[in-house]
Amino acid sequence: MDFTHMDGDENIAVTLFSLTTCGHCRRTKTFLKEKGIAYDYVDVDLLSGETFTGMYDLVKSYNPRCSFPTIVIGDTKQVIVGDRPDEIAAALELAI
Repeated sequence: MDFTHMDGDENIAVTLFSLTTCGHCRRTKTFLKEKGIAYDYVDVDLLSGETFTGMYDLVKSYNPRCSFPTIVIGDTKQVIVGDRPDEIAAALELAI
């Protein structure tokens, strides 16, 4: 499954599952970009067929409600659901 990579500080792995139509997802991407955090993301709504099914199942394994954005942080796979810059900053140990 292909993820898009955004350059920045790569001290902690960040993966973002998003939808192109989701305002909360766009705000989360903007927050990570403004903070200079590298992250990988996939816009799930742009996928189809088995690729969509596989990605949907992966998101559901992290977030049973399968809501967006779903952010997975670090080796411990800390999951943050929704537009929560304070929680993301705390997980990444950022000063905001």
